[in-house]
Amino acid sequence: MIQQFSDRLIKPGPVMKIVLLDGYALNKDLNWEALGTLGECAYYDRTAVGNNAAILQRIGQAEIVLTHKTPLDAEVITHAPQLRYIGIMGTGYDVVDIDSAHKNGVIVTNITAYATNAVAQFTFSLLLEVVGQVGLHNQLVHEGKWASVPDFTFWEQPLFELSGKTLGLIGYGRIAQKVAVLAHAFNMNVIFYNHQPKKVTEKWVKQVSFDELLYQSDVISLHVIQSSDTINLINKDSIAKMKRGVILLNTARGKLINETDVTTALNAGQIYALATDVVQQEPITTDNPLLKAKNCYITPHIAWAPLETRKRMLAITIDNLKSYLAGKPINEIK
Repeated sequence: MIQQFSDRLIKPGPVMKIVLLDGYALNKDLNWEALGTLGECAYYDRTAVGNNAAILQRIGQAEIVLTHKTPLDAEVITHAPQLRYIGIMGTGYDVVDIDSAHKNGVIVTNITAYATNAVAQFTFSLLLEVVGQVGLHNQLVHEGKWASVPDFTFWEQPLFELSGKTLGLIGYGRIAQKVAVLAHAFNMNVIFYNHQPKKVTEKWVKQVSFDELLYQSDVISLHVIQSSDTINLINKDSIAKMKRGVILLNTARGKLINETDVTTALNAGQIYALATDVVQQEPITTDNPLLKAKNCYITPHIAWAPLETRKRMLAITIDNLKSYLAGKPINEIK
């Protein structure tokens, strides 16, 4: 039989109950029919964030929960005693209380390395927009500005070469390493700071201390997870150690930067530009100070979202679940 759920119909397979709490962002042009072969599935486009009662109601008696951004805190996990598996549809696992999951015998998996190329590519897209101003000048040409000037050229914002500039990477995981390769191709000097020393073989990459990176970098790009050690990592104190006129990039997590301090630095010219794909509260609120900051470029958390990347995420999500059901979990967060 086909069982009806709130948002969608999926034909169930075995008896195992599966709930997908927020598939919309991943699933605009894909489908989840493969879940129907693994269990009795309830699919929801969205689940209200901040409403644990609603989250628990949707989880119901499900043993398996898949989440992208819907948080599963200690209260939710504790009050869902039948829960045995949480599949996070992404790399970051700050949406799940991992300690509570472990205490309650719940296996948690995530998806690693699915978006390395996409996020590295987008990081450089942000940087190239800042230094090349393609979007602005395309807009001005279409508005008639070029047709109205007496010269063969004009520019409304400063343009910069990347060659010879120093890129500082905070964090040196897979994405940062890919960004480093792109920067090297543009003849940039590449340095990085990592909380644990990394062995590198490339002679053109240099590992430095956090303060050294702040002092030396013309461009700083963030590539660390969100944790108690990294929240507000970029604040008035760290900004004060940076070169005046630095460019700051963030395709990691919004809470890595103190938005009030960065806004102040942007408006004072200490930071030349911020280009970020993430903010502290998403979707962005109308009172976010960055919206009124000078030279601030904001995109709506789309670095991860190319079609190829989302297909990969979907495939790994299914593989993670299949492996768990077979008694051999992969990509488990310990």
